[in-house]
Amino acid sequence: MTATAPGVDKPRKVKRGGSVIGNAGLYVAIAIAALLFLVPFYLIIRNALMTDPEITGESWKWVPTDIRWGNITEPFHDVTVDFGRSMWNSTVVAVLMTLGTLLVCSLAGYGLARIPYRHANKVFYAVLATLMVPTAVTFVPSFVLVSSLGWVDSYRGLIIPGLFSGFTCFLFRQYFLGFPKELEEAARVDGLGYWGAYWRVVVPNSLNFFAAIATITFISGWNAFLWPLVIGQDPSAWTVQVALSSYMTNQTVNYHLIFMATAISILPLVFVFLFLQRWLVQGVAQTGIKG
Repeated sequence: MTATAPGVDKPRKVKRGGSVIGNAGLYVAIAIAALLFLVPFYLIIRNALMTDPEITGESWKWVPTDIRWGNITEPFHDVTVDFGRSMWNSTVVAVLMTLGTLLVCSLAGYGLARIPYRHANKVFYAVLATLMVPTAVTFVPSFVLVSSLGWVDSYRGLIIPGLFSGFTCFLFRQYFLGFPKELEEAARVDGLGYWGAYWRVVVPNSLNFFAAIATITFISGWNAFLWPLVIGQDPSAWTVQVALSSYMTNQTVNYHLIFMATAISILPLVFVFLFLQRWLVQGVAQTGIKG
């Protein structure tokens, strides 16, 4: 027998059975969640490559009986809707809105976090107050203003009203509050002002966070529907979401065309998300928001 020195705890045996069962349950839950997440994409692709009778038929088919690859080009040949033009409009709107929002909100957040000003907190509270105002309240005044400026059916009317976001400004302020001040102080020693420190020091060292905000903003701009529907009154100014809604009317519903156009319209979002996904979680984690 071996004696144990007083005051020394005996080594505990690790029970691996519970951890194995717990891990197996976790993997099963993740697999089920992943399948549920992929179901809408499966339905979109399945219906996009079918005919309308197969989609609306009584018998369920997991895969099309005869895959209609010709459906891929059909949205671009539709004479009633210029789908290619709408894709281009959505690309321009989403890209410019993303770049503009990053510039405007990052400068606002940096100013509120770093530039000493006795009314800075009041301005910050005013920005937060905008988050409590429902979008429906400002929708009509915004439309009247845009219409009076002659921006209807133009990129200016689609982009400029959405450049500033109170929530994005809040996220940038929270991030810059946690940014190391030593780097900015070193920049000021070299003779840089607030703008120089922001552009040459802060931005290059914050690309992860900028990429995360860019991903969220791009997806939001691409999926916008109500504002482009009101501003883009002419078909040449339609975005892709407005074009998709035009395929469903009171008289006819072209199911396979709707699903194929939807599949094509989500491809840019998938590419953007896959390219920037590793920065998305990192950027949100760096906002400084604590539970």
